[in-house]
Amino acid sequence: MEPRATILIVDDSPENIDVLNGILKPYYRVKAALSGQLALKIVAGANKPDLILLDIMMPGMDGHEVCRLLKANPLTVDIPIIFITAKTAVEDEQIGLELGAVDYISKPVSIPIVLARVNTHLALYNQQRELELKVKERTHEIQQTRREIIDRLGRAAEYKDNETGMHVIRMSRYSKMLAEKIKAPDNWVDLLYNAAPMHDVGKIGIPDKILLKPGKLTPEEWQEMQKHVQYGADIIGNHESELLKMAREIALYHHEKYDGSGYPHGTVGDEIPLSARIVAIADVFDALTSERPYKTAWSLQTTFEYIQNEAGKHFDPELVPHFIACEEQIIAIKERFADSQSDAEC
Repeated sequence: MEPRATILIVDDSPENIDVLNGILKPYYRVKAALSGQLALKIVAGANKPDLILLDIMMPGMDGHEVCRLLKANPLTVDIPIIFITAKTAVEDEQIGLELGAVDYISKPVSIPIVLARVNTHLALYNQQRELELKVKERTHEIQQTRREIIDRLGRAAEYKDNETGMHVIRMSRYSKMLAEKIKAPDNWVDLLYNAAPMHDVGKIGIPDKILLKPGKLTPEEWQEMQKHVQYGADIIGNHESELLKMAREIALYHHEKYDGSGYPHGTVGDEIPLSARIVAIADVFDALTSERPYKTAWSLQTTFEYIQNEAGKHFDPELVPHFIACEEQIIAIKERFADSQSDAEC
């Protein structure tokens, strides 16, 4: 017997929640939140709802803002949202649908309408997930070929630098591991895994005298080095492909820091794309724990301590604990793809 779907009801009125709970509880698992802020915390938890019934008029954070935030987050963008509200003007419905809601139910609610709409959109959501799984299975060979091409493109930049091709192998796997740890959708994890190796492709455009300089860069040379993020974005270009879109945002933002002290734009906090925030941790960790002609490798303990100390400064403080918790997986990846291996072993 399949587990029952979970419905999250968000409404500032306990009476309204009781009504909807009474309608839905015989058929579904029901959760409830009396505010938009609490709803976001519930959705961010380990067990995400399969569908959200969302009131619009709530004090503090209204339903429109809750919907906007959920649809802007790749971890929650696919969850169907149905607005349940007394606001029934065409303009109100248009705003909700433009924000990404799938439907509207007017108050006072009708039992048959609530059950029918919820059932319909859960069925559509399940069909969508099944279709995505079938497409994923049927395109596995294409994805493998694409992965190999992307790895080679990423290595082109590494061979021009003082790093090895194994760097892109390891950091892309660290990135995938962290994305899976925060329970990102499978399709998004795959995009990240395939896009991450292109993070430093812009180094191809940096002069060798700067890129290969053994000593400290001058301020002018450092300014030129920072341009590799824009070069990478330009090389990848603007495309409709979701993979290349993510690759471009990673290339452009992976040197931004959570506190705004990074480059090229000084982007702050969650304004940095999630993909780049994940890659930033993976990239720095691998760089610090790897030996290079100009530096010795840091110990794992020292590197983990550094990553932890940089939470909220360089790195997203929400991601760092998840990364630290993956220590055993990280060590396994590091050992499996050590720099002493040949390309054939990748």
